[in-house]
Amino acid sequence: MTVQAIARSDLVPTERMQWLLDRLAIEDGGLGDPTLLPPAEGRALAERTNMRWNSNLPEMEAADFAVHAPEGHDIACRLLSPPGADGLILFIHGGGWAFCSRDTHERAARLLAVEAGAHVLTLDYRLAPEAPYPAGLDDCRTVWEAVGQAHPHLAACGGPRAFAGDSAGANLALALLLSLQADGRAMPDAALLFYGVYDADFETRSYLDQKDGPGLTRAKMMRYWNWYVAEPANRRTPLVAPLQASDADLISLPPLFFNAAAIDPLRSDTENLVRRLRSLGRTDPYILYPGVVHGFMQMSLELSEACLAATDAGRAFRELTGT
Repeated sequence: MTVQAIARSDLVPTERMQWLLDRLAIEDGGLGDPTLLPPAEGRALAERTNMRWNSNLPEMEAADFAVHAPEGHDIACRLLSPPGADGLILFIHGGGWAFCSRDTHERAARLLAVEAGAHVLTLDYRLAPEAPYPAGLDDCRTVWEAVGQAHPHLAACGGPRAFAGDSAGANLALALLLSLQADGRAMPDAALLFYGVYDADFETRSYLDQKDGPGLTRAKMMRYWNWYVAEPANRRTPLVAPLQASDADLISLPPLFFNAAAIDPLRSDTENLVRRLRSLGRTDPYILYPGVVHGFMQMSLELSEACLAATDAGRAFRELTGT
């Protein structure tokens, strides 16, 4: 099985996507680029603008609690539980390792919970540049260990378990798998990885084709990387750039599900990783969504492709975990 070729038409926004892009240009006109602001200001702006995607939330139980980290801080968590939930998905939000939160990804996480028929656990990991690598990854690992230790809020979840994440969250989810595997620790049954960051190569086809967006740009990603891992020489470790993992480590991972947006500087990251896994004999499913931009799963209030992607991810969770 090969990675599907990108047609020129895939790189043209759908009519609805273009309508949304035009609307966002009007709504956000004059706000500036969050990555060019001081980090705290950019983070506040990203938080505010992302909240437009988080109304009309699917109804379910939501429990907020904290997990205490060895470093001495508390990690805020939220457990989302739709009716009849079985199993647990640890969902790690994106935002360039520097922006966003449980709240900005609330609707996306709830949709995943509904479609997967599982509990979804979200967390606020420490953010760069104030807390660069490995702080965020360490927080994700601490929360996963709390799952294994039957934390009072998580003990009743039962069923299969998976990681999920979008963009930088997909990077952290895959890095967490590699970290746990290297240490011989308990692994989830699967991982769901949405338009992820898997390498620091800014010369890929999609980085060059989509360097100016719309939406995410090459320059923004370079700034995110500078915040997360400032020294380029340190971006070669698999826990920072999972495409750098050895063949043996990739072969041994649990089942993975990938998706990608066609109009996205990060598209080639997913294509290159899936292509490599195929060369190793793995058949992890991969879906490309044409005509949409990076972060489209946030847009489920307005974009049918976002709803479809949630449905596809939920189906993948059930198929990969045998539920």
